[in-house]
Amino acid sequence: MVLNKTKQEISRKVDFDDHHFFVQDIMASFSHHFSSMFIVWMACFHLNVLCALSDLRQFDQPAKEDGSVSFLVVGDWGRKGDYNQSNVAFQMGRIGEELSIDFVVSTGDNFYEDGLRGIKDPVFEKSFSKIYTAKSLQKQWYSVLGNHDYRGNVKAQLSPSLRSIDSRWICLRSFILNAEIVELFFIDTTPFVDKYFLKPKHHHYDWRGVMPRQHYLSNLLKDLESALQDSNATWKIVVGHHPIRSIGHHGETKELKKQLLPLLEANNVDMYINGHDHCLEHITSNTSQVQFLTSGGGSKAWKGDIDRLNIGGVKFFYDGQGFMSLELRQTDVKIVFYDVFGKVLHNFNLFKQLSTAI
Repeated sequence: MVLNKTKQEISRKVDFDDHHFFVQDIMASFSHHFSSMFIVWMACFHLNVLCALSDLRQFDQPAKEDGSVSFLVVGDWGRKGDYNQSNVAFQMGRIGEELSIDFVVSTGDNFYEDGLRGIKDPVFEKSFSKIYTAKSLQKQWYSVLGNHDYRGNVKAQLSPSLRSIDSRWICLRSFILNAEIVELFFIDTTPFVDKYFLKPKHHHYDWRGVMPRQHYLSNLLKDLESALQDSNATWKIVVGHHPIRSIGHHGETKELKKQLLPLLEANNVDMYINGHDHCLEHITSNTSQVQFLTSGGGSKAWKGDIDRLNIGGVKFFYDGQGFMSLELRQTDVKIVFYDVFGKVLHNFNLFKQLSTAI
């Protein structure tokens, strides 16, 4: 259906997902005179480490020679090729070649039903490496975690070791991608959602690295706000798994509307892109410039699951499989939604005027 983030040998390891810091074999020959000085130094060292890790990691992605950037977005896909995943992947390869894409964005729920069991889980290759085989898709994949990913071994999916299996794979909880004219801010949205903590049902979630939860979320929001304020990119895009606006099966995420949306509106974010709802959507806002885009049709879709009572601002809704593309230039962006056959379902443009110095 279509509707237009002491004096002894000391061996310490501070582990923050893929960040590892080691302090080894220090103090073995230190005299008592230096012990207290060393302890003070160690305290300062670890404080600096913690402060440094509070910032969002940044990746740099060069634009094309003409300054433009193009990429595809797909979400909710990892099903070993089933539920039309392979067909969507084929069309992504075709469109990716036509647009000469620079990278691919994944909006999460990368591996169903319960994420990865470990770094050697064959599901990684069966649902990713062996599915997205087109030449045009042999680019970096920048991914966030979805709620289904949190049901598995999160550290495995975040591990850099997966890059030895497939060098395209980049997945962190939250990070920044700087592609010159555009910056993408990837945000870990699953820890925001109350029901995963209060009513997990029979599901187990891997909350290592997230607890204490409120401290984690507070730091994440502060880091995002700082990064958005510091950004000089022409276009700002925030990517998360859960929707802020949606008329699909899950609908709006009230925690994100309350905690995340005000940051987007206050910092002139152009687009918020998500998955979670297995559909394709374009929704506008009547209070800001933010465009809400859902790309969660990478495999299984929910036909006919739509909230018809909440369609304000909805420009397009499709309850089937598909993906989307973005072509960005200094003054304009073209966004296109495609179905499983590669047919264009909906497209629109955003424009900006170049600022001129007086």
